[in-house]
Amino acid sequence: MQIHTRTLLALAIASTSGAALADTTSQAFVPTQLKSSSAQAEATGFVAGQSLSGSTKNFFAQERTKRDTRFSIQKSDGTRESTSLRETWTQGTIVNYTSGFTQGTVGLAAQVAAYNEIALQQNHDRIAGGGNRTLTHADGDAVGQWSKLGLANLQARVSNTTFTAGRQNLNTPMIATIGNRALPSSFEGLAVHSAEFNNLSFDAGTFDRVSPRTEQSLTRFVSEYGNRAVSADHASTAGVVYKPLESLETSFYATQVKDFWNQYYFGLTHDLGDPNSLALNTALNYYKTRDEGSAKLGAIDNNTYSLAFTLTHGAHSVMVGWQQVDGNEYFDYLHETNGIFLANSLLSDFNGPNEKSLQFGYLLNMADYGIPGLKFNVYTARGWGIDGTHYTGNGYDVRNLDGETHYEYGFGTAYTLQSGALKGSSLRATYTAHRASANQADGSLNELRLVTTVPFNIL
Repeated sequence: MQIHTRTLLALAIASTSGAALADTTSQAFVPTQLKSSSAQAEATGFVAGQSLSGSTKNFFAQERTKRDTRFSIQKSDGTRESTSLRETWTQGTIVNYTSGFTQGTVGLAAQVAAYNEIALQQNHDRIAGGGNRTLTHADGDAVGQWSKLGLANLQARVSNTTFTAGRQNLNTPMIATIGNRALPSSFEGLAVHSAEFNNLSFDAGTFDRVSPRTEQSLTRFVSEYGNRAVSADHASTAGVVYKPLESLETSFYATQVKDFWNQYYFGLTHDLGDPNSLALNTALNYYKTRDEGSAKLGAIDNNTYSLAFTLTHGAHSVMVGWQQVDGNEYFDYLHETNGIFLANSLLSDFNGPNEKSLQFGYLLNMADYGIPGLKFNVYTARGWGIDGTHYTGNGYDVRNLDGETHYEYGFGTAYTLQSGALKGSSLRATYTAHRASANQADGSLNELRLVTTVPFNIL
């Protein structure tokens, strides 16, 4: 794969498009300088800067499988019965206390967040084992209500650099909190974020446990697509985000998952033009993955990238995204993370061995028509060429993937309140259909989701 050639081609397309765009997005070079201000110098104190806030999310999903795709229900006699229906209806609430930083050269702060989830749908047959959506007992019955400590950490800050120890959220291209259920995941470990420069920031961290979205306990890291019987002792990541132009942001990260893989990421986003008339956004994401240490998931040699262009005119945005996997195994990432910053990661990740995929999407922002906060979207994506017949490792079940294909389409609407006592509250409804050939991993199903999120402030 000639990634450098493709990158230059993408930038060339974006640049030559300038003749057709009203260029109000500045393309000026940004010299790197130390920030003139310090976040720690503005600290107001442990108590004076504290806050107590949170959110509650109502998550409903109904999945209906098609063709040979099935869920299973555990029966009282120990046998399992297949079903085409699975329903999830839960209410997840977060109460988050964050202190202010103490004053002085080194500021200290703390964060504690309690997570609670209530299963509103508890019918044994309807939840169909729960999956990673409804927490269940060993017999498959829903846990009616459960709580855990979602976040608990201490922080130390010098100037614009913050060190965090404990359970925390993170957002990097390889280790990222995932929040597509009633409650999000979080990670146990050490991290540092440094933003001492005006256009350059650094992140690093090492973690040995993850707090899953729908579990009460901490668990070791496992692979999303590989053998779940093996786990990693820890995962470490480091990276830099650099903005050389006002319109261009780049990022580079490296992550080691002990005895799984070394993974490297490069990302680029570029803006050109004026959305009120015509604007073009270009986004490139590239991952390189190689096995590491004792290679518990077998040999890995994988290059995966996506390239997306989004053209915006007023309320209307049209997107096209190309994604390609160059490797005989899945492009893989850590379970209970959102470590897949690729254009075509949708209901399906379109990440099969040697898979190519293409997506077309359209977004309508009703703010231009006098209804701020209301948006509609529709998309379709297709993947083909999935081939794992040349795989020689032992960590992935892919050898039966020979020319597999699949496609997905969906549409949705979202509304966010812009004012009033419930400002920031949102409602999102989506409908997605996925169809797959016989051996493609995601199968064939339709899914309806209704998600309501209400933020609140106590202190």
